[in-house]
Amino acid sequence: MKKAIAVDWLDKYGGAERVISSITKIFQFETCYTLISIMNKEDLNKVFSNKVIKVKSSFLQLFKSKFRYLFFLFPYFIKKIKVDKSVELIISSSFSVAKGIKKSHPNQIHICYIQARNQRYLWDKEGIYFEKTTRLLLSPILKLLKKIDIKHASNPDYLIANSRFVQNWIKETYKLNSEIIHPPVDVESFKLQKKKENYFVTACRLEPYKRVDLIVEAFNKSKENLIIIGSGTQENYLKKIASKNIKFIEYSNSSVVYNYVSKAKAFVHAGIEDFGIAPVEAQACGTPVIAIKKGGLKETVIENKTGVFFEKQETKAILNALDRFKSIHFNPEEIRKNALAFSSSNFETKICNFVNSKIKLSLEKKNR
Repeated sequence: MKKAIAVDWLDKYGGAERVISSITKIFQFETCYTLISIMNKEDLNKVFSNKVIKVKSSFLQLFKSKFRYLFFLFPYFIKKIKVDKSVELIISSSFSVAKGIKKSHPNQIHICYIQARNQRYLWDKEGIYFEKTTRLLLSPILKLLKKIDIKHASNPDYLIANSRFVQNWIKETYKLNSEIIHPPVDVESFKLQKKKENYFVTACRLEPYKRVDLIVEAFNKSKENLIIIGSGTQENYLKKIASKNIKFIEYSNSSVVYNYVSKAKAFVHAGIEDFGIAPVEAQACGTPVIAIKKGGLKETVIENKTGVFFEKQETKAILNALDRFKSIHFNPEEIRKNALAFSSSNFETKICNFVNSKIKLSLEKKNR
């Protein structure tokens, strides 16, 4: 069976690309369809699991690193990509528009793994992506893009959600059903570390939606030691408001994250995640998590056993959670045990079984 994979774009290696890497490891794809490919060769090899896969991109390739400025054209160009008629199975990985790729004939099977709430900037109700005035000016375009996004969500034959949180969002936004398969976490690279040191840690992109500013404000008041791993548009601002008990480390590779996360008292996370890989990696080290009780983290953190929750994205709520955390004894081995449920091998088994069951169902329909 000839297979193709469709992804939003290929530019940097991150969490979404790790999922794609696991998918390419299982299945033999001849072609990858995408809006644009500007990823360096080393990272591209990781995404494709060192397999030779031909990349076919759209007209947006001409714009290279500036392609994001044309976000309003993404749905149009994904629809214009023509899948080879010899392809029998399309697996798309979508956090933006990849789900919108069209089948070239009705007998093709299209399975889409929804990695996140797609095109979050369209559905943002909290003003994270656009200021009020900008959103008002863009409202006619955003309204049209929402309609297109809903229509494109019906293109795949089957949808897979990466969490219950995203599954609920798909049902609410697109009025469609989906199966849940949690994404792969490389828990084997994050070894159990029972001995903890006197600091807390957080690791993420330093962007507004991650709400690291709240963590900084909380630790300014608590005077507890905090290490922040990451970079982003808020880096300078966060450094400016942080007190001397807060240290910043630039992300370079996963071993840097492991060295700090594995020895931390706890991993602190204030952003609302669709799934949240970093908190699971922390648990794989036996490090408990202090996190917002929203989004995908509700599915990966067990309260009072592998971490503690706070209800609101507020400094006071984080400080209260810190106080509760100090009164609980956590077992690092139990924390790691919880993380193992989200291993790469579990993901690969589940998605392989899901895809094979849909292929079998399609063949049965043809033979009737």
